[in-house]
Amino acid sequence: MLEALIFDVDGTLSETEETHRAAFNQAFDETGLDWNWDQPLYKRLLDVTGGKERIRHYLADFNPSRPEFIPSQEAALTDWIKALHVRKTGIYNAMIDAGAAGLRPGVEDLIRHAGSEGIRLAIATTTSLPNVESLIRSTLGENGLALFEVIAAGDMVKAKKPAPDVFNLALERLNLPPERCVALEDSVNGLRSAKAAALAVVVTTSIYTSDQSFPGALEIVEDLAALAGGDVSGGTAPGAAILTALRRLHSETANV
Repeated sequence: MLEALIFDVDGTLSETEETHRAAFNQAFDETGLDWNWDQPLYKRLLDVTGGKERIRHYLADFNPSRPEFIPSQEAALTDWIKALHVRKTGIYNAMIDAGAAGLRPGVEDLIRHAGSEGIRLAIATTTSLPNVESLIRSTLGENGLALFEVIAAGDMVKAKKPAPDVFNLALERLNLPPERCVALEDSVNGLRSAKAAALAVVVTTSIYTSDQSFPGALEIVEDLAALAGGDVSGGTAPGAAILTALRRLHSETANV
């Protein structure tokens, strides 16, 4: 029986990656860096999960200009990257608070209907907790965070996706076995992370992951609204139709 849904955030709840990219570029400019992460470059950088990790990867593997104010000593470099990322996070949250990103099709319908049906809701994400909180508040209202019983964020675990840590943390806090849950993801790293935690996964592809392969996913769709298919034509509410589809997919895993 399906008891809980565990949502990724960036690319799954909302197409936030473009907002993240804009925030990185503004932080670079404010810091005096001439770096610019355009869409093709950012798509490559997304293979690395976590903003601080992405900055370090860019420095190490992409040979950008490196002004003298960037430390060379490892501990100092770590602190510098952390400070740069703090500024980026502040810019991102201000953008989200101003309405820069909305929820993807079908997401709010599913969240609100699933909650009314007694399905428990959780988040398992690589992004930091402040980013999750600002997105939920700006899209679902001040009481939106209360819809989620558990929020497991990237700054709460040792290893980020594709490691299973954040999904394992969500399962631990839900006190549920993975076979009673479905994870909702948009990327191959997210799929690998969830499957490593023994979760069944439904993928809703995003603008940066539409060309990725998703072996082992229960279903791959453009968005949650598409998952409902024609079930809404007879007057069924979209959220109910999406949940029905998820329950069907989940029940098929139990019969494998």
